Amino acid sequence: MQSTRTLTDRIFLVLKGLAMGAANKVPGVSGGVVAFVAGFYEEFIYSLQKFNGKAFKLLINRRFKSFFRYINGRFICLLFLGMLISYFSISKLLDYLIIHYELYVWAVFFGMIIGSIYYISKDFKGWCTQAYVSLFIGIIIGVSISFLDPAKENDNLIFVFFCGMISVSGMTLPGLSGSFILILMGNYVLLLVDSVNALYDTLLDVFTGDFSFVNNIERMRMLKVLVVFTLGSVAGLVTFSHILNYVLKHYRNITLSILMGFIIGSLGVVWPWKKTIFKTDVNDALILDSNGEKIIESYKRFLPELNSETFFAIGFIIIGILIVLALEWYGQKTRKIK
Repeated sequence: MQSTRTLTDRIFLVLKGLAMGAANKVPGVSGGVVAFVAGFYEEFIYSLQKFNGKAFKLLINRRFKSFFRYINGRFICLLFLGMLISYFSISKLLDYLIIHYELYVWAVFFGMIIGSIYYISKDFKGWCTQAYVSLFIGIIIGVSISFLDPAKENDNLIFVFFCGMISVSGMTLPGLSGSFILILMGNYVLLLVDSVNALYDTLLDVFTGDFSFVNNIERMRMLKVLVVFTLGSVAGLVTFSHILNYVLKHYRNITLSILMGFIIGSLGVVWPWKKTIFKTDVNDALILDSNGEKIIESYKRFLPELNSETFFAIGFIIIGILIVLALEWYGQKTRKIK
């Protein structure tokens, strides 16, 4: 793994962290795809699996410089700095864009996923029966996840820790969206919106010298939830990285085939024109149940309408593809230099 980085490398690594953080925030999009296409996925997994017994011993013995070098600390710190900045900047911008320009945001990410599929498949040389079966299994799992119904919100700390472990898969498994999994588990708003906003407000209060938030029961609850979620995420990152490092080393073709399947299966989640349309019965009279409560039936509309908005969305899909191709070009250029 690389030991020295130029200033440009460091800046771009922070920017990659920004991109990963933003992608992890959007349901249906995987930050691992950014790592894969930008050419640092294997270094990312390799660095995470360095958090092991040897690293712990170095830390306990206060050999901090050796610990930092052993875990590829400069790479990890720069990447996570970008992710941290993203959660308080780009992710806020994404929240705004999704509310006001939802179609175009999904179009860009849809294009990025298409570009990612092209990038991963074009250099894949290990096609065989096992690889095709693994690809099919990955697609089935990805599509199946997209049709699951969300659960209800649950702030039990044990469950929150488990959410952290599971949701972080979006960073380690390209195509498997951690934020979408949080939606299915019912805790997306709690963990990626409310708790992050609570931390943001707390940091602002601290900088202004206002510590009254310690008496705010709801704020302290949100901060406790965020701490437990973060601990779960760290535990999940280290655990998944060890597993992935092993399977990539011993079952590379099968693993890449499944990851490709995940990415293809995730296209349905970010399809830009997917909308829920509500309807009544054929006579437009509300349907009532036995207790007189209103029942509203719904169905999914998947096909786009032929209008200027649709053509703009197609343009944004192309932009998404070009973003991935640009990342690929930069990743190849960086590898050639090194």
